[in-house]
Amino acid sequence: MAVSLRTICTAVSSQSIRSFSSTCVSHAGKKWRLENGLARGGSEYGPITDLPDWSFADGRPAPPLKGHIRRQKQREEFARRAVYLNAEVDEGMKQWCERKEAEKQKEEHVKSLLLKPKGNLLLKNKK
Repeated sequence: MAVSLRTICTAVSSQSIRSFSSTCVSHAGKKWRLENGLARGGSEYGPITDLPDWSFADGRPAPPLKGHIRRQKQREEFARRAVYLNAEVDEGMKQWCERKEAEKQKEEHVKSLLLKPKGNLLLKNKK
């Protein structure tokens, strides 16, 4: 039984050829879910992920699972960040308005310091 290693590898490799694709995976139903205002993936949020899997027979809720606690922390952090960024934008808008108002007052002050027309020019400007 003198079968070479090359013959075995060639036979195995020709039987187990897999195609390789470099395109991204398309999520089934993603377009429909986005058009209907749902999550882009089926497991991002909703009753299947947010509600507990079981409860006690007497009606007590089940203790939260690790995934539920993790998602809750992520959502809290996202909400904190949104509030922080919103406050930052509000502060920036306030400073921008104050700066514009100061520029406007400075421009009015410079206009008030300019020389006033006299004589015939003053009479022509009033008409």
